[in-house]
Amino acid sequence: EDPQSDSSVSLLPHLEAKIRQTHSLARLLTKYAEQLLEEYVRHQGDPFGLPGFSPPRLPVAGLSAPAPTHAGLPVRERLRLDAAALDALPGLLDAVRRHQAELNPSAPRLLRRLEDAARQARALGAAVDTVLAALGALGARGPGPEPAAAAAATVTNTAAGIFSAKVLGLRVCGLYGEWVSRTEGDLGQLVPGGLA
Repeated sequence: EDPQSDSSVSLLPHLEAKIRQTHSLARLLTKYAEQLLEEYVRHQGDPFGLPGFSPPRLPVAGLSAPAPTHAGLPVRERLRLDAAALDALPGLLDAVRRHQAELNPSAPRLLRRLEDAARQARALGAAVDTVLAALGALGARGPGPEPAAAAAATVTNTAAGIFSAKVLGLRVCGLYGEWVSRTEGDLGQLVPGGLA
C-alpha cells in the first residue's frame, strides 16, 4: 500500500470543496461587479449614462482585458492569468475610489462598492492562489498592483483630466467584471461535472 496515494485521495474532497467554494465566490462577485458598473455609470453624469455612448478604451497600466486566446489556454494557465489580474485590481479600484471621493463625495454607496470590490478582488485572488497551490500550479505571476495603482492615480484635475479619470474608472470597473466573470468560467471547468 502506498501511503502517498491515500493522502492524495483524502485531499481530493478538500480540493473539490475549495474549487466549489471559490467558484461560488466568483459567481457572486460577477453579480456584484455588474451592480458596481451600474452604480459607477449612474454617478458620472452625461454622457456616461446616455444610450449609444461609447467611451474611448483607455489602456490601464498593469492590466488588460482577457485576451481572445485566453479560452484556448490550459485551465491552470488561465487561472494563473486570472490570479495575476485579481492581484492588480485592488490597487486600481482603490485609485478609482480616491478619484470618485473627490469627484462624487456625496456618493457613499459608490465609494463603499469600490472599496468592497477591492477587498473582494483580494479575497478571490487569494482563493484562486489556494486552488493553484493545491493543483501544484502556483508560479510566478505578472506585475503586482503597486505600479498599476500609481499610474491610475496620475490623472490630473483639469476638465480633460476629470473626464479621463471617469473613463479610466469606467474601464477599471469593466475590467473587474470581465476578470471576475472569466475566473468564474475558468473555475467552472474544474468543478466536478463541468460548468456549474
